Formats: sequence, C-alpha cells, structure tokens
Amino acid sequence: MFFRAVAEARIALLLLDYDGTLAGFRLDRFEARPWAGVPELLAHIQGLGRSRIAIVTGRPAAEIPKMLALDLPVEVWGLHGGERLRPDGRREMESQAPEVRKALEELRMMLRRDALGGLFEDKPNAAVMHWRGRSPRAAREIERRTRALFEPVTRIDGLRLLEFEAGLELRAGRDKGGAVKKIMHESDRNAPVTYLGDDLTDEAAFRAVNGAKAPHLSVLMRRSRRKTEADVWLKPPEGLRIFLKRWLQAQSA
Repeated sequence: MFFRAVAEARIALLLLDYDGTLAGFRLDRFEARPWAGVPELLAHIQGLGRSRIAIVTGRPAAEIPKMLALDLPVEVWGLHGGERLRPDGRREMESQAPEVRKALEELRMMLRRDALGGLFEDKPNAAVMHWRGRSPRAAREIERRTRALFEPVTRIDGLRLLEFEAGLELRAGRDKGGAVKKIMHESDRNAPVTYLGDDLTDEAAFRAVNGAKAPHLSVLMRRSRRKTEADVWLKPPEGLRIFLKRWLQAQSA
C-alpha cells in the first residue's frame, strides 16, 4: 500500500538517519562508512528526480556528504535537526538565547578538561557524553557523573536532556521530530513520507511521520528489536538494501 503511493506520487520524502541506519557504528565515527551498496542505491534514487532525500543525523551536517560521497548534493539536517545544510551548500543554524549559550560553554570548558572517563563530543548546540565501548561498570559510573552534571542545567529554559544509546546529550534547539515536521511542512501535503532510524533519538522522528496525513511509514532499522513507535522493524544492512530497492522499483515503474 505504501509503496503504491510512492509509485504514484510526483515527489516522495525519503528521510534517513545515518549512524546505525545507513552505516554501522564505529568508535571512531569517521570510520563509519555506509553499508555496501547503499550509496549506489541512493544515487539511483536521486537520479530519478522523484524523491526528496534528507539525512537527519546527530552529526554536524558537513560530515555527511563526505561520508556518502554521492554524485549529487544531498540535504542534511545535522545536530539532531538544529542545523540545516541545503543541497546548494547554504548552512543554517538555530539561534540560542544568551543564557543557553553561556551554560553550554561553561559545560564544554569543564568537559574539555575532564571527560569523566567517557568520550566528550563538543557540538555548537550541545555537550555530549558517550560511553560506547566502555565496560558495563565504567559505563554506569560515566552515566551517573554525567547526569549529575547535566540534569541541574535543564532547569534553564531552552535546554533539555536527550538520551541515546550509550550516551547523553544536553542540547538546545529542535530535535529530529522537529526537522521531519519542517520537511513535511515545506513539501506537498500529499507526499508519501518515510523515516528510517535506529536510535532512541529517532523516536521523535517516528512520531512526526506517524502523525502525517499523507501515506507514511516509520521504520526501525536495527539488528535487535526494541520497544518503538515505528511501524515496522528491519535488520540492516540487508533490510535497508531491500527497502531502498523497493523504493527504487516503485519510482521506476
């Protein structure tokens, strides 16, 4: 039913997370290359000109075009939606209130000196702590210390805590759900829309897609199942390749 709508639509929305969805996780995120065959499928879909493809990621947006290495520019919503990189190269960032900027910068300075045993990631709109790859005991201690540092700061209006697998992010600005809603608002209201993601941060995007009046499908792309708002569960990388092939076939008909 959904792919029939994709086949009949002039433009359909293909929205995808990157890490864990288009690529496997790596401790060094710059080694996280797309699954084999995925860039080629996306390039074929781009070439048909019937899809608005957007990558919605927690990474800075500028990292994605280099990782995907597609022939045509791709739209990227980085920093969980707080940043937008348009295909023409224009970059937009959400603004932050002075109190928010001050609180984030103070935290960044602290964590640059002492990362609490984890991996600190410094973002323009967030302070992020990762503990992927640490032992269970070390991970629990890093999480405890990070929560003790981050949670009091959420009292500042405009800052909130974002939980993801093996990490915490104290951030300002829109989330992935906000990015998906913005994309849908800019598009034909009847355009079929899908979102593929794996992490807890993708749940907001699933909810946004599930609320669309147009034909829609939310997809949890993950090797093990978990509780989710997504309509269906597929295992990467083969489930991803099958999905993209079905999309391509629908739009080639």
